[in-house]
Amino acid sequence: MELLQSTDFWIGLVKIIWINIILSGDNAVVIALAARSLPPHQQRKAVLWGSGAAVVMRIALTIVAVQLLALPYLQIVGGLLLLWIGVQLLGDEGEEEGGAKENGSLMAAVRTILIADLVMSLDNVIAVAAAAKGSTTLLIIGLAVSIPLVIFGSTLMIKLMERFPIIIVLGAALIGWVGGETMLGDAMLRDVVAANPWLHYAGAAAGAALVVGLGKFLQGRAKTASHAG
Repeated sequence: MELLQSTDFWIGLVKIIWINIILSGDNAVVIALAARSLPPHQQRKAVLWGSGAAVVMRIALTIVAVQLLALPYLQIVGGLLLLWIGVQLLGDEGEEEGGAKENGSLMAAVRTILIADLVMSLDNVIAVAAAAKGSTTLLIIGLAVSIPLVIFGSTLMIKLMERFPIIIVLGAALIGWVGGETMLGDAMLRDVVAANPWLHYAGAAAGAALVVGLGKFLQGRAKTASHAG
């Protein structure tokens, strides 16, 4: 009870919730992209399970985030994973338009959400850990409260993607952008990027271009295969 009556506790809680509102935009995009190919009743399950599991994973990740980020090559591998996820999500859109793909798998969507959230949260969790100031209780409550925010954002993005397909391309580009940023944030490259700040934006832009380019290529190939069949 004393903890809940502490001013520092409530200030820290507000900070964590606010940080998650700011940083959860890209996570909501990934969840929406991964869930959009599912039937409507499974979309809700994918969003709920993916968001809940991602937050639990983020709590565990926050505890060891500082140590993880110091490992060389970890963020390079994570960035490559994000680029691959972005290409696959955009390429799958072509299969759907071509009629060659049936409704996706719920577990495959949840798996994609978890992998992407794991990579995209590496940097974000440091800000959350700083706001929690070592309080596991504060950390868990703050991240748990953020679940409805991510669910609402993901559900809204799915509806927007159905109405405005260009958002799917923009979402994939965002994943590629974050993938490029993640790779250049690796411990092995930080000194180089610090000496050449333009590399940060060049790498992020290259990641976005790569995802959109390869994704569009896969889209075209899927449509051609569908028409040929």
